[in-house]
Amino acid sequence: MKSLWNDEEAAGFQGELGLRVYTSRLLGREPSLVLHGGGNTSVKIREKNILGREEDLLYVKGSGWDLEKIESGGFSPVRLQHLIDLAGLESLSDLQMVNELRTHMTVSSAPTPSVEAILHAILPAKYVDHTHADAVISITNTKGGHQRINEIFKDLVVVIPYIMPGFDLARLCAQIFPAEASVNTIGMVLMNHGIFSFGDSARTSYERMIELVTMAEEYLNLHKSWHIGISDDSYRQKQVRTDIASLRLNASRAAGFPILLSTYTDPQCMNFINNHKIGKISQQGPATPDHVIRTKRIPLIGRDIDGYTKDYEHYFAENNKRTKDEKSMLDPVPRVILDKELGLCTLGRSAKDAAIVADIYRHTIDIILRSEMLGGYQALPASDIFDVEYWELEQAKLRKSGKPPVYSGEVALVTGAASGIGKACVHALMSRGAAVVGLDIDDSIEHMIDMPAFKGVRCDLTDESQIIDALEQGVRVYGGLDMLVLNAGTFPPSCRIDSLQTSEWRKVQTINLDANLAMLRECYPLFRLSPNHARIVIIGSKNVTAPGPGAVAYSASKAALNQLARIAALEWGEEGIRINTVHPDAVFDTGIWTEQVLASRAKSYGLSVEDYKKKNILHVEIKSSDVAELVAELCGPLFAATTGAQIPVDGGNDRVI
Repeated sequence: MKSLWNDEEAAGFQGELGLRVYTSRLLGREPSLVLHGGGNTSVKIREKNILGREEDLLYVKGSGWDLEKIESGGFSPVRLQHLIDLAGLESLSDLQMVNELRTHMTVSSAPTPSVEAILHAILPAKYVDHTHADAVISITNTKGGHQRINEIFKDLVVVIPYIMPGFDLARLCAQIFPAEASVNTIGMVLMNHGIFSFGDSARTSYERMIELVTMAEEYLNLHKSWHIGISDDSYRQKQVRTDIASLRLNASRAAGFPILLSTYTDPQCMNFINNHKIGKISQQGPATPDHVIRTKRIPLIGRDIDGYTKDYEHYFAENNKRTKDEKSMLDPVPRVILDKELGLCTLGRSAKDAAIVADIYRHTIDIILRSEMLGGYQALPASDIFDVEYWELEQAKLRKSGKPPVYSGEVALVTGAASGIGKACVHALMSRGAAVVGLDIDDSIEHMIDMPAFKGVRCDLTDESQIIDALEQGVRVYGGLDMLVLNAGTFPPSCRIDSLQTSEWRKVQTINLDANLAMLRECYPLFRLSPNHARIVIIGSKNVTAPGPGAVAYSASKAALNQLARIAALEWGEEGIRINTVHPDAVFDTGIWTEQVLASRAKSYGLSVEDYKKKNILHVEIKSSDVAELVAELCGPLFAATTGAQIPVDGGNDRVI
């Protein structure tokens, strides 16, 4: 591992806290050191308080901050002497400890200090860094790991036996570290947990971390346990979307709420799943207690894994027999499932949560395999895992967590999502917590939103094979389908019947009608596997109820689509699937309404552009966001008893009324 320190970059960070921010970000850039909020850093600073008296403070990373993106405000200033005094207590509950940390901060708006603040305080150095370095964890989680750590580092580090994070760990370190540290000591290893480094400058502490981790990497390399051989055999992709959706449905029922499921079939994952020891090495628990909190349980319930095959339905059915309180305590839903066909499956209440689990488990795979090559993977005992998972601090966080967004854990698909009403629907659904798959023939859809909760897929909806492929992609990313917005369509130039070519007629019907029939048909098996019953919204048109001359192909296609929606509402209603239609009119912030077209149409009515936009009974301008907000609400609980409805979004049209 190489130091990322750069003098020019460092010059942009002023003061002791500024340099603490800089080197914290350097640590955060390296995923093999810290992942998704893991690890913590601190600096001890003497400052004058409001009374003009100097006092020593520990600025320690606050809860909820990620080292890679941390700012000065992400560090919590706590009175140092109080922390040192706390370490001398015989006992202190973790909830009491958090109270002491918060009540002895000097900035009330600062985040809650790290639970390892006391541990940082008792280490005799200005700067302290703590990571969960993969290389170190690979060694500590190996049989004979303690002896190996001593062999590698000798007196450079003090080794602390595993104890759960919190006050007891800080107290143990306060007892062991002074007795065993020497003039050569630059760090501390917590068995099965992580590694600390420290120094009198930010650069020294950071580069000592790099030095120590490099020593661990070199040890693994020397013992032929660093490079992991991965076969690049291509995984034969099958159509497994209904299998994935069925698994997600079972997981959601066990959880008591919708949950997302992401699948990965790349060589790293598939090689691990096909390891001949998978039944043993995957069942020993996570690499560090930090990962316990983020990934929860990691059972192996994959099919066709020798000796460990469990049927999904049976697994979740057994858990569903438990009472609500038992489910709350035991958390029957796994965060990782290994399956020889589906690959690595990660579950989460949001797309971000599922992605975090995937990142952590990928690192866990490497740690397990390196430990196996070194002498055999050996994780913490099950009792220690349970203690961390049901730690009173974690349970307190769960109790304080607010109500999740209305569509948390649910998946929506929007067609014609790259612009106009479709794009607005994407944002409206995502703002309510949904993960969204956006389809469009425009290539820009693939990069429209860079967030875990959005997957853009280029798709020509007139090609049924592309529809099937798009659905397969969406389900592999999020696990199923709960909401569908059929928005894609075409509005051809005005043409009277006597001039309309058959080819143009058929083109419009193919896009506006046939493609939507294919979408509904191919989505139906996924609708049936939705945890909360599927909801569909059709983007119709004012022309269904009030057609105008020169738009026969468009009006006829939208009228037929409207009839298709009504029949679907009748046929699928018994399964709880709701289908409603909105009929927009005069939505001018879409691609077809250029400034020139608007000016021309307004002139033909003898109106200004602004007055033309409000040419309706309510004299309001209709925007894509107005349509999208109604679409999103139609999928929600407010309209739980509504299906087959047709709702105009037009500001009031006398012909429609």
